[in-house]
Amino acid sequence: MLNIGVIGCGAIGRDHIRRLHDLVPGCQVVACSDYFEESARKTAAQYEGLRAYATGEELIAAPEVQAVLIASSDPSHAGYVLECLKHGKYVFCEKPLAQNAADCEKIIEAECAQGKRLVQVGFMRRYDRGYAEMKRIIDSGELGAPLMIHACHRNVSQPDGFQTEMGVSNVAIHELDICRWLLSDEYANGQVLKVRQSACSTKGYDNPQIVLLETQSGARIDVEVQVADAYGYDIQCQVVCEKGTVNLPDPYAVVKRANATRSFPILTDWKDRFIEAYDIELTEWVKSLAAGGPTGPSAWDGYAACVAADALNRSRGTGQFLPIEMMDKPAMYK
Repeated sequence: MLNIGVIGCGAIGRDHIRRLHDLVPGCQVVACSDYFEESARKTAAQYEGLRAYATGEELIAAPEVQAVLIASSDPSHAGYVLECLKHGKYVFCEKPLAQNAADCEKIIEAECAQGKRLVQVGFMRRYDRGYAEMKRIIDSGELGAPLMIHACHRNVSQPDGFQTEMGVSNVAIHELDICRWLLSDEYANGQVLKVRQSACSTKGYDNPQIVLLETQSGARIDVEVQVADAYGYDIQCQVVCEKGTVNLPDPYAVVKRANATRSFPILTDWKDRFIEAYDIELTEWVKSLAAGGPTGPSAWDGYAACVAADALNRSRGTGQFLPIEMMDKPAMYK
């Protein structure tokens, strides 16, 4: 059994603990911690054999913890990942890997010094059956080369403290990863545009925004990012190829006909939209560690998304496409 410690006992942290405890074979959660110690203690009390630690650093150093899952606040991610690497422990870090590319470079340097992959980043959309089938079709070549991607990321609300830049670095970071994965291509340049603002968006941050990207092969990507005040949690993606298009399917929903209308519900919670993807993601992570090391999204993938996010946020208000430039890719990630 793989002994896992979870840092962060908020909504996603508690959900991952439940998932690892109830659904994922071959592992057990033996430790948890949270910035608010009481949250960790309350979470630990719900499971037999789960110990609460006062700090994430103490949890990482604990001899019974073999692998760490980081689900704490974004600013804490890089520090905890580096601490895990210092101890030579496997670590699954929810997105983003860090808040900027410079911290990602430190993580890559530390991982390369270990001589093997220890880090996996929580880009769970790669495990969604819809995206996986899109990837299969694109890679098969049956539709010719991919030319464009049209995508939307619409959400209902954001917590207090949300800022304009987080629309890219925290929300659209998923699109930054999934688009380069679907296309098997790196980004060349990008730009963020502020568009006409919704009358409902009066919380002090830009909403909506448009992300524009060009890949090294010349493919173009546009992403509508609406972080709040939308009608639901709605993720859309269409890849336009030379011989046809491929679309992300909507989640399963029962269609109701009544009162001269035809309707079906739209999800409002991201955890529900990608619940199966999360289940598959963590199951595959635990399985891969038993086989010798993580095989999912790497520290390089986390870095690539952060480099793009940094450039996009710098472009805001300039009216220009800015270059997205990455360091040379270490052999470990090739």
